[in-house]
Amino acid sequence: MASEYPSEFISAVETPTFDPDKPLSPLPSGLCEESAHRGMAQFQEIMRQQLEGSMQAELQKLLGTASGSEKEVSKKNFEGFTNLFQRFLQVKGPSVEWVKIQRPPEDSIQPYDKIAARGLPDSVADSLNKLVVVKLNGGLGTSMGCKGPKSLISVRNENTFLDLTVQQIEHLNKTYNTDVPLVLMNSFNTDEDTKKILQKYTHHRVRIHTFNQSRYPRINKESLLPVATSLSMSGQNAEAWYPPGHGDIYASFYNSGLLDQLIAQGKEYIFVSNIDNLGATVDLHILHHLVSQPNGKRCEFVMEVTDKTRADVKGGTLITYDGKLRLLEIAQVPKAHVDEFKSVSKFKIFNTNNLWISLPAIKRLQEKTAMDMEIIVNPKTLDGGQNVIQLETAVGAAIKCFDNAMGINVPRSRFLPVKTTSDLLLVMSNLYSLDAGSLTMSPKREFPTTPHVKLGSSFTKVTTAAGFIQIVPQCSLKGLQVSSTNGLRPQGTVIIIANHGDRIDIPAGSMLENKIVSGNLRILDH
Repeated sequence: MASEYPSEFISAVETPTFDPDKPLSPLPSGLCEESAHRGMAQFQEIMRQQLEGSMQAELQKLLGTASGSEKEVSKKNFEGFTNLFQRFLQVKGPSVEWVKIQRPPEDSIQPYDKIAARGLPDSVADSLNKLVVVKLNGGLGTSMGCKGPKSLISVRNENTFLDLTVQQIEHLNKTYNTDVPLVLMNSFNTDEDTKKILQKYTHHRVRIHTFNQSRYPRINKESLLPVATSLSMSGQNAEAWYPPGHGDIYASFYNSGLLDQLIAQGKEYIFVSNIDNLGATVDLHILHHLVSQPNGKRCEFVMEVTDKTRADVKGGTLITYDGKLRLLEIAQVPKAHVDEFKSVSKFKIFNTNNLWISLPAIKRLQEKTAMDMEIIVNPKTLDGGQNVIQLETAVGAAIKCFDNAMGINVPRSRFLPVKTTSDLLLVMSNLYSLDAGSLTMSPKREFPTTPHVKLGSSFTKVTTAAGFIQIVPQCSLKGLQVSSTNGLRPQGTVIIIANHGDRIDIPAGSMLENKIVSGNLRILDH
């Protein structure tokens, strides 16, 4: 993501009385251009210092509304926010110079087959006992029309994302007699509901820990000051706070004390992934590759990447920049080069956000305050119409800070995110089989890629699609390319279109091949 602040926000860095759209008064005669530039730089520096001072004063007022432990936690959060805000004010120009971008050396992104060909040791347990699985669990299910944590949405056989994750890790622990713990990074949006549901896993063979990512104040776009009036999360302050992206994992993990606790237990690596990526399971070959390296040459960061398709052209990719492996996101790309960035022929891989990271390295970088991630400026409009911005970071952007970082080009099967009800239809169909919490694509599938499924606007929410999706387990998608189906066996490209208010009934078990079905058809029992 980009540290460059979008041009529409540049005026916000000036004082409210300064209108950058109005022409400046003519310079006094005889004043050279160099002096003008120096004067403007001094003026901007004064404004920056004033904004920093005003922000600090507002944060102190907010802390004054807290008490006890809440005040200490908020104080720690505000330290991270202040650092991000100061960097945001200091950023000038793009975060990358396009001419300095280079393709990574061949050995910096290795094919998965090469890693797997090395085989596994006799004692897989030794490697597993050095591992911690971390799931990013800060998101809500609002995009799919659900309330509460997204991880609690049922995705297969009444199993939620969290159920499947627990089953996967428990299977590892039972199979290899190991102790691989699960750590959930919650947000203030998901923490309470998640902790309630964790009680159901008490008797499962997996230790579960949680920690919260930070809570930062949303910033008024015009004044660049917090919109919150207190630390309360209710009333007029309900929309005043946000979790600052998954790049916050490093600071929050360290501040929670859990990082030191796990290192003391002999843990060396974390496997981090989004909890809604059902392809992100523990891979023993990648783990063995990490722990088998000599101490002096140990890889501290692995990013799983996979081949880009036309559906992934906006995904971040790996580049070499200033001699370091670095994540390049589309928001960092100058407009003149966006088409080049989207090119599948030049940038052939994208980031799956499946990451393997050294615990001691995180500790070292945090203690040296050397974790450097580009700032993401995320504009939002609150329900009342107020325009705000959020300052965020992405976990993968820290790859440049770690020693001996590398990418591994993994099979597409390790990237199976469920972001929409269309994705949900896929994972519920007979295209996949479920075993010990892991989904495996049917070998009868004629194509190596997943079908492209797109449901109509009437089915974007889980609740409205419930009647449709409940019959999906009988829907055969093994040979499907494009589909919007209702309990049939499609082959090739099948599109079904019903106009708003109309209905198309297709008997269960019907077979359609390379057809477009449209109109209005009702089939009633006689």
